Amino acid sequence: MAPATLDEAIGAFAAAGSAARILAGGTDLLVQMRAGVVKPGLIVDIKKIPDLTSIEQTRDGGFRIGAAVSGMALAEHNSFGKIWPGVLEAVNLIGSKQVQGRASAGGNLCNGSPAGDSVPAMVAAGAIVTVQGPNGRRDIKVEDVPAGPGRTNLKPGEILVSFTLPPRAPGSSDAYLRMIPRTEMDIAVVGLGVSLTMKDGVCTAARVGLGAVAPTVLLVEDAAKALVGSKLDDAALAKAASACSAACRPIDDKRGTIVYRTKVAGVLLKRTTLIAAKRAQTN
Repeated sequence: MAPATLDEAIGAFAAAGSAARILAGGTDLLVQMRAGVVKPGLIVDIKKIPDLTSIEQTRDGGFRIGAAVSGMALAEHNSFGKIWPGVLEAVNLIGSKQVQGRASAGGNLCNGSPAGDSVPAMVAAGAIVTVQGPNGRRDIKVEDVPAGPGRTNLKPGEILVSFTLPPRAPGSSDAYLRMIPRTEMDIAVVGLGVSLTMKDGVCTAARVGLGAVAPTVLLVEDAAKALVGSKLDDAALAKAASACSAACRPIDDKRGTIVYRTKVAGVLLKRTTLIAAKRAQTN
């Protein structure tokens, strides 16, 4: 079904229970169905619901992004990429150009993959998600949504409605980098997002999101603490890198070993921080 309102979607989704699935872009769901991993009793297509497909800049300078907004729509927005370049580059690493025309940050988050590219960048941005279900609406920090591989902390019948990104202080920017075995269209071995604020050459605020190294994407507070108050000198970057490596709880698989992922997390912290800082200098 393709409801025109959020209330209609929630009613149908909740009534169908665990047999129902949400269709935003479908880039995960359709693949899972074709492979026989899931066999939904009901598919609720949310792409006709205005609240879930719009991009709005709020009065305070933040952004509200509907959960079903595609990566391509976000890339074509006239100001989003200038204010949140790291979030945009993360969203636009979800598959090929063709996939980006369908794939959404909402689907990427609700798929529950620890390696979802948009999630570490959203965590670093301090994004808040709004969800709504039979018992009303609530807000959740992005880092509190994943519960483990393929699982989220959304309650039965709840639908992710939107992401809210805060307004940016002067001298702020962000960046996202990932390590993959191939040059493109691969799953991250490690993904890392950094958002920071610089004033007079000193980092005054920072957030670090780390993906593909634990059962869920991580907010690495110790890494951010190592950056704040510093001029991002070698000692501060080394301390923050060590914090990222210490936070890792990865597995060995065909894409990377525990030792490799742990080391790469620290390397990406240094590289991503410097990119974000350079961007911040122009803001």
